[in-house]
Amino acid sequence: MSRKKGDIAEQQAIIFLQNKGFKIIEQNFYSRFGEIDIIATKRGVLHFIEVKSGENYELAIQNITPRKLSRLIKTGNVYLKKNVLDIDFMYDAVIVTPQTIEMVENITL
Repeated sequence: MSRKKGDIAEQQAIIFLQNKGFKIIEQNFYSRFGEIDIIATKRGVLHFIEVKSGENYELAIQNITPRKLSRLIKTGNVYLKKNVLDIDFMYDAVIVTPQTIEMVENITL
């Protein structure tokens, strides 16, 4: 997927999340392990959110590989330590397709 398509999907995901009551804290947080697309809060919980897009749900979600998930978790830990946070948190995904936008919570379970 091109960077432009990824940026468009992230903007759609941000609007979706804001409409669901999330407060966006940061976008595109980088560490030496990887990137977190969106960091947001809702009801006192910090959400590390991976945005994936594709022609359909199955194609998009298959791009969250075990390696990608591991890098996401390591980058989340860097963010927590860097910002000295002791807060409840979770790793989520927002799946953007031409027809729908869906959120999958707790993708680490």
